[in-house]
Amino acid sequence: MPMQSTQYGHKDRGGGAKILPWLILIVMVLFAYAVFAWMTGRIGALYGYNKALGEPLIIGGFASYSPLAVMNWPKSVWHQPAVNQITNQATLAFVLPLIFAVMLVVAFTRKPKATKDLHGTAKWATEKEIKAMGYFDGVGVYVGGWWDQKKKIQRYLRHNGPEHILCFAPTRSGKGVGLILPTLLAWEGSSVVLDIKGENYALTSGFLKSQGHVILHFDPSDAGKQSSRFNPLEEIRLGGDRGISDIQQVAAMVLDPEGKGLSDYWEKAAFGFFGGAMLHCLIKILYEQKRCANLYDVSLMLEDPDREGGPKELFKEMIMSPHEEWLAEIFPDMSPEQRQAMHIFCASAASGMLAKADKEMAGVVSTATSNLALYRDPVVAANIAASDFRIADLMNQKTPCNLYLVISPSDIARLRPLLRLFASQLLGRLTEKMEFGEGGTKAIYQHRLLLMFDEFTSLGKLPVVEQAIAYMAGYGVKGYFIVQDTKQLNAVYGQDNALMANCHVRIAFAPNLPETAEYLSKLTGTTTVVQYKKTVSKGGTSLSVQETARPLLTPDECLRLPGIRKERGSVVPGDMLIFTAGNPPVYGRQILHFLDPTFLARASMRPAPADSLYFRRERIASKPTQSVEAPTQESIESAYLRYLEDLPEGLQK
Repeated sequence: MPMQSTQYGHKDRGGGAKILPWLILIVMVLFAYAVFAWMTGRIGALYGYNKALGEPLIIGGFASYSPLAVMNWPKSVWHQPAVNQITNQATLAFVLPLIFAVMLVVAFTRKPKATKDLHGTAKWATEKEIKAMGYFDGVGVYVGGWWDQKKKIQRYLRHNGPEHILCFAPTRSGKGVGLILPTLLAWEGSSVVLDIKGENYALTSGFLKSQGHVILHFDPSDAGKQSSRFNPLEEIRLGGDRGISDIQQVAAMVLDPEGKGLSDYWEKAAFGFFGGAMLHCLIKILYEQKRCANLYDVSLMLEDPDREGGPKELFKEMIMSPHEEWLAEIFPDMSPEQRQAMHIFCASAASGMLAKADKEMAGVVSTATSNLALYRDPVVAANIAASDFRIADLMNQKTPCNLYLVISPSDIARLRPLLRLFASQLLGRLTEKMEFGEGGTKAIYQHRLLLMFDEFTSLGKLPVVEQAIAYMAGYGVKGYFIVQDTKQLNAVYGQDNALMANCHVRIAFAPNLPETAEYLSKLTGTTTVVQYKKTVSKGGTSLSVQETARPLLTPDECLRLPGIRKERGSVVPGDMLIFTAGNPPVYGRQILHFLDPTFLARASMRPAPADSLYFRRERIASKPTQSVEAPTQESIESAYLRYLEDLPEGLQK
């Protein structure tokens, strides 16, 4: 049965024609014309087919007149008693059968009254309801498309509110061509894009650069001097009140690379000293070398093969170093209390380690250094040696900044700790301060920030996201999280997670797993299906009504949502579901960016080289390249030295 009449299940792409009403109308028109022809023929015969009546129409040997001719008859024609008798007969001939037919229809089609909302009132959103949701406003991120059955056109749906978006899209389902690329090619604010394989950077950076955007391309495993650099330790506000808290945040992320928490003694003990050691490294290198230390420096300090006495000598150095004097020279405006607090933080961490037995000390240090192995890779070290941008720049530059976090699939597991550290610093810093005025909050940023995180769970669990998602919209940060299915999301964040609860808009393509299909079916809601049953017996015919509950879309129908496919040599977009809190679900149709001339032209522009907000550096190429072979030790070391040489005068080693 067509979708227009059932209002549940898959939507038909064609219009279900209602034949019976048209058939009844045609029969009534033909019957009325037959009665009219009989009446005019009788009247014409009564007047001997006088020329004043016009030329009669001869049909099948029977003469009659057209309605147009009857309109021109003299009024005197209708005043004759015989004519009145004919018109009365014609009226009865038309009205009496009509009344009888209506009575029969009513008698045989009368149905018992049904309660159509007994079990639920779920339905697909209408055009009016979709418009009320703001999806036709033409601004914001793309959440899908909708087929306008009346106009036979595809209409794009865009969401520009502060609310977050969660998308369930299996691999090869069209999420890139239908959601990610259209959004990035049209988003006017800043963005941070988790870009596995670099496809989004290759297809969108050229157009965004042409619009005046700053392009940042952070690929920690890039040995070709093409990646933007980011040093997490440069985000530590060493000269301010938040210096120690920033240190502790970095320490927690470094020592907990999987986001499972510091569960055992060794991890907790390592956290107790690692922050102090990192602060000591920052202060010492800034004082002696006039540059910001990085995690490569911290790793070398903890495992310096040239230091006699091993870690013990380092801890003694942390206690004896004149941190307060160094800080007074580096930050003349820092208060004595702050300088003293930083020295105590370093010294107490060291004294706690010196109080441990040698084996215990070695175990704690080993726990910390094992999590620094990634940063001893010279390629990674080169890409975190300095910062071409700061987190605050993403929302506060004159023009929007687009940062692509590019990772090769083979490096995801290895680089996950660094990406998790970046994400933690990003959300922690951007949701730190809010200003109020004129009865509400005031925007303290220049541009909104879109977090486009495809394959979001590949980063592992990010507790900072779970915490920040409830309030980061108030700071101008909009999340767009894409996962493959509910099972993948729940495996990382648990069954009852904050992402599900705090994403106002949820998008779904055809799922592969029954668990996801069950979840989507529940989201569509329950509708009431009314069934009429006719019972024929010797005593007559009776009609009963039965109301039954039915999901608007069953799990089986969710699994069978049509996907992108080829029909008659052309690519046809698949169907999709869009759920908006407080509104009926939208039965949508996917966008295919390569079928839109505007999107295709934008995506065809040559990729832009990465910018640097703090350094002038030559670029080797203007399109992303990926290493196929492991670099040699010599090339790695020279790459690291080249990065250090790029530091401004006075900040070099």
